[in-house]
Amino acid sequence: MSPLRCWSSSSSINHIQRVFFRSIETAAASASSTEPRTHFKITLRRSAIGLGEKKKETLVSLGLHRRMQTVYHPHTPEAGGKILKVKELVEVENVPASAVRTQEQQRQERKASRGYAVAGSRMRAFQWERTKWQ
Repeated sequence: MSPLRCWSSSSSINHIQRVFFRSIETAAASASSTEPRTHFKITLRRSAIGLGEKKKETLVSLGLHRRMQTVYHPHTPEAGGKILKVKELVEVENVPASAVRTQEQQRQERKASRGYAVAGSRMRAFQWERTKWQ
């Protein structure tokens, strides 16, 4: 297969575009932020099914239990060593301390809006009924 034919396939062009735009986004984010990057943002991208117990235990020690789960760890030699053990399974980003999210904050960010807003409640009109039965 000729090199020109390889570059003409849509999958390789899409891959090149993704890599290019990701690098632009990363450069823009790093240029706009002067805050030091003090934490690892670790996301489990691949499953550990079929791997050895040591790799699975390493994922558990990082706090990763399911695919697409994200955890944050400060920059330490221990965290760096664990990441290197499972580097094929995870995606790692350096983020500032202000970008660190707790599990509850991540859950709230993923949650969809209710789709409606409560304008008022008529339950106050029935206040006497509630107190009557208590």
